[in-house]
Amino acid sequence: MSDSTDGQLDVDVSPSGTGCQECEAARGWWVHLRRCAACGHVGCCDSSPAQHATKHATDTGHRIVQSFEPGEDWFFDYGSAEFVAGPPLAAPTSHPAGHGAPAPKDRVPANWMELIHR
Repeated sequence: MSDSTDGQLDVDVSPSGTGCQECEAARGWWVHLRRCAACGHVGCCDSSPAQHATKHATDTGHRIVQSFEPGEDWFFDYGSAEFVAGPPLAAPTSHPAGHGAPAPKDRVPANWMELIHR
């Protein structure tokens, strides 16, 4: 990663949980999850109704996220709006595979596809 990402990564910090922190608190739901590479905050993606990962980046200045989906290890920099390379982060590196998407299953409305951002 370049010098412009200094302070944007902490490879030792654990994720904040297995789902979007704010959606969990509000009993909401999400499409996919993103993990802040600086502090471990797990938030929902921009397709999700609440877009908490982007809000976290805007509020904190923590620009770099990693996908928190099973089998994905890509990083994205909200500052440059580009995919970037990144080092392995502390485990776990994804939500449990059984969660699926969207999730949590018991809170996803039947018309969820009409509610997402495209």
